Amino acid sequence: MRHSTRRLGVLTGGGDCPGLNAVIRAIVRTAHNDHNMEVIGFADGYEGLIENRYRILNTQDVSGILSRGGTILGTSNRADPFKYPVLQGDHEYVYLDRSDQGVLNFESLGLDSLIAIGGDGTMAASAGMAAKGLPIVGVPKTIDNDLVGTDVTFGFDSALTIATEAIDRIHTTAQSHHRVMIIEVMGRYAGWLALGSGLAGGGDIILLPEIPYELNTICEAIKRRNAEGKNFSIVVVGEGVRSVGGQMHVSRTIKNSPDTIRLGGISHQIATQLEALINIECRVTILGHLLRGGSPTAHDRLLAMRFGVEAAHMAAEGKHGRMVALKGTDISSVPISEVAGKQRKVTPDHPWVKAAVSLGICLGAPVGQLTEEYATQ
Repeated sequence: MRHSTRRLGVLTGGGDCPGLNAVIRAIVRTAHNDHNMEVIGFADGYEGLIENRYRILNTQDVSGILSRGGTILGTSNRADPFKYPVLQGDHEYVYLDRSDQGVLNFESLGLDSLIAIGGDGTMAASAGMAAKGLPIVGVPKTIDNDLVGTDVTFGFDSALTIATEAIDRIHTTAQSHHRVMIIEVMGRYAGWLALGSGLAGGGDIILLPEIPYELNTICEAIKRRNAEGKNFSIVVVGEGVRSVGGQMHVSRTIKNSPDTIRLGGISHQIATQLEALINIECRVTILGHLLRGGSPTAHDRLLAMRFGVEAAHMAAEGKHGRMVALKGTDISSVPISEVAGKQRKVTPDHPWVKAAVSLGICLGAPVGQLTEEYATQ
């Protein structure tokens, strides 16, 4: 089914983050103003495409949403078109390949392009759909900042700002009560959020998933601070950290999700172990989903708008199978196939790591313990 007016679809997948609505707004306005394209918004990520749930978006629909957190379209981090959860009975799920249904729904709506906004899971699904012939443009989103192909993702700066403010506030109570305060942040298997907020918030010890930590090294850093008259310490922990020879702390598993593992809570384990080794009280604050909510920062609003404008232009010009990206100060694009299934992690030569070492910040273990596997991704 074809329409006289060209039609553009858009969806938001994966976890929500500040800036999603800014992207949607930029796409809709650019599509209408520059290309006379009608925009169809799918509900709840790829669920909307597969289940044919959508609505037309005009410029009035996106008025006033620039500063709003979340996404007006809704999202889902369980809607993998190639492994789609379908409930059988009351509690049991089976996983079916529903990608062909997504293609059929796309064609029946007479769409010319689809813009998929999301993180690594959404980009992996989009690469698969592009391989089936769907004309897709990707937009990189995640507070974890772990997507390859782009220097930064929108959502990261907002989460970084929230985490830094939280560390600032915890600093004062740590000083007042002479405690070790452990702040755990999101980030999954990458340490960008922990490293960035730890540096900006004046953390004394920063633990990253990429550097397995040694308890004795942490204890020595705390003792050294005490000997210098600094009777408190701030420890910033990425949720995906693990000790040398240890495992990540899995808080729960979600059966009907492409990524079944949910991390979080490792800080309580670290606090208990530290208290058994040093005579100082430890307290834990887990920021969790607080980092995803609220209004985007000015930086994320500008980046999201630039991504949205470029994605709409690419879709209108038939530049499909690519993801918009930030390279330095310029907006460019990379093949989605080069992004799918990969993660960008902290490496030992990154300027932030070098700065932490020069500042005397303890990273839990020697930087050289960054494994070759992590350092090459």
